This record gives sequence, C-alpha cells and structure tokens, in this order.
Amino acid sequence: MTAPYTLVSFDLCPYVQRAAIVLAEKGIPFARRDVDLSDKPDWFTTISPLGKVPLLIAGQEVLFESAVIVEYLEEVTDTPLHPVDPLARARHRAWMEVGSSILGDIWVVETTKDSVTLNQKITILRDKFLRVETALSDGPWFAGDRFSIVDAVFAPVFRYFDVFDQITDLGILTGLPKLAAWRAALAARPSVIAAARPDYPDLLRAFQKKGRACARPSPTGRYKVTKPSP
Repeated sequence: MTAPYTLVSFDLCPYVQRAAIVLAEKGIPFARRDVDLSDKPDWFTTISPLGKVPLLIAGQEVLFESAVIVEYLEEVTDTPLHPVDPLARARHRAWMEVGSSILGDIWVVETTKDSVTLNQKITILRDKFLRVETALSDGPWFAGDRFSIVDAVFAPVFRYFDVFDQITDLGILTGLPKLAAWRAALAARPSVIAAARPDYPDLLRAFQKKGRACARPSPTGRYKVTKPSP
C-alpha cells in the first residue's frame, strides 16, 4: 500500500524531525525522501518555493514550512496533539515559536566563527531555557500527561545537546531539573528516536568539524570552545 504522504527531508534538519514526530504520533503512514541541500535536485526546487525542507507531499499538493505541516496534520486527524481549550492551544503555539527561536540560536552556536557572538548566544540560550523551565508542568511532557506538538518541537532541540554535552563549559542546561526530566522522557519516546538517523550524532559532529566554528570537535573527538584563528 502506498503511503498517503511523502516527507521530503534532510538528515540534519530539526524541522523535518518535528514533522516526522507528529506523523508518527498520529499513526500516519508516510514515506521519507532525503535531498542534498548543497546540491538541490531540479524536482525539489520546482516544488519548494523557499528551497527548504521539510515538504509534505499530499497527492498533488505540496505543503512547506514545518509549522504549517504540523497544523495541517492536526486539522485532518482525530488524534489531537493540541489542547482543546482555545487559550491553552494558543499558549502551546506561542511556546512552539520559542522552540523555533531556540533552534535559530543553536544554529549560530553551531556555526559561528566569532567567540564574542558565541558567548552572547550561550547567554541568550540560557535565559530562554530558564523561561522554559518555569513554563513546564510536572511532566512527563510539556503540559502534563499528554504528548503535544510543543514536545515534538523541543525534541530536536535536545537532540543537539546530546552532542553539545561534550562541550563541558557551555552550561546552558545546568541546574534545570524539570527540563532535564523532560529531555530524558523525550529521548526515550519512540517517535522521537525514529525521527532522526541512528548516526545523527556522527553527522552533526562531522558538520561542525567541517564548518570550523568556535564550538567544534578537538582532535580527540571531545568538544571545546575556542577562539577562532586570526
């Protein structure tokens, strides 16, 4: 039987992961088709208005932008991942935006060659995660017993830190017990595990090493924060 949806993806993209998690949580069969974003094929640029992933191919229609994709999936299925109450639902959507903002900051940490910028982003990330800590329920998920789209958004965020934890002096998530418990619960969730390749940590380390950012692997394989060469 042909899957009703195809998720066009890139192996390191966290936004693809959030869409894959929502598809899995809703029990929707889907095929996955990876593209090389450094050498985009013609078929991809033809159907992707922004030249980005994820895309969700649904019959003859193509949806783009992960937030749009997950909201569409929420509307067409009877397994809700948003709260029923309008105010609670709006609050969840707001925290989804916080998750996206954090991903933008992580991208800078991952790629910047400027130590000043790196330290600024570390401070910004610490402040944002402190705010997330205060917003969390008693768990195991963002809002309690029910897994939500906010959880799907933050799961790829924490996957970065599975690699960043080897950077011993960042301290971004230190001393945040609710966040630590949430992160552990997400890491064990089958939909989260399946959303990325098993070799994702190796791929991310290789990407960082290639980019020669301030936070990058040392020759021993450990990570350290270093000032860029003049």
